[in-house]
Amino acid sequence: MKNLSDIQSLIKLDLQKTDEILINRLSSNVALINQMSHYIIHAGGKRLRPLLLLLCARATGYQGKHHYLMAVVIELIHTATLLHDDIVDESSTRRGKNTVNEVWGNAPSILVGDFLYSRAFEIMVEPNLMSIMCILSKTTNNIAEGEVLQLLNCQNAELTEVEYYAVIKQKTACLFQAATQIGGLLSAVNKTQETALKNYGLHLGNAFQIIDDVLDYESDAKTIGKEVGDDLNEGKTTLPMIYALSHTSGNDKQILKDSINQADNSKIIQVIKILQSVKAFDYTRNQAYKSAQLAKQSLNLIPNSDYKDALILLCDLSLQRQS
Repeated sequence: MKNLSDIQSLIKLDLQKTDEILINRLSSNVALINQMSHYIIHAGGKRLRPLLLLLCARATGYQGKHHYLMAVVIELIHTATLLHDDIVDESSTRRGKNTVNEVWGNAPSILVGDFLYSRAFEIMVEPNLMSIMCILSKTTNNIAEGEVLQLLNCQNAELTEVEYYAVIKQKTACLFQAATQIGGLLSAVNKTQETALKNYGLHLGNAFQIIDDVLDYESDAKTIGKEVGDDLNEGKTTLPMIYALSHTSGNDKQILKDSINQADNSKIIQVIKILQSVKAFDYTRNQAYKSAQLAKQSLNLIPNSDYKDALILLCDLSLQRQS
């Protein structure tokens, strides 16, 4: 295996079944919900989080069918958070397409986001496994808290690295963690292996988000599917900026602080040059690498298989991605 397509081919049937259930369960008697759901499903997402759940279930020997449902739940929760994020951030594009709120407006987007959450919880109870319901309910709550925390930290140039990690753990990594932990729980793994899979998801989620924050400055709109410098325009203080602020002084530091505190990306070219001059992107990518290595190490307790190899490969791919 060398790329994401190879991993997807490994569990092709599982992914097809999951997509079938996803499409079926998004069906509603309300025409607008059907229309918007169809738009969302075909928006070009990688389905990474459900992919992780399916791989972890297979890597630990699961032979049942509940992993399809749980993968759908994870994807619905993720999609609902994206809908609400786009409204909060006033985003007009995602994955190179107009956002749902740009096409239909904020009110329908909020309500359809609520529909996705409620449909996720409706499906969640079907396997009747209390441990999984506890994980997913706590995870959903953590994501909501993380989003509020991020909102409170906007236009705050004093944000520390510790505070940054607290935000990305709640808003991003915790759903990765839930996906990988649930994959193991379905297989009834022992507590040590469950913790290992949980840690794998946490560290991989951190690596994924850290790279995402680099790409917001390093990539281009066509590649990442959104405008470059969006984070700065929203006043978000991410790891490259945190590092640069602690390694600059004088006018350069003031430019960075003003850009964050005023949520202004009009000097984005100058900001990127300053970040490059202090090697902020190198530092940030190295932190992502460390997280990816921790994720790999967490898999030492999982039996060797093609599925485990795929999970390891995803750590490398998370560092190499351009979108």
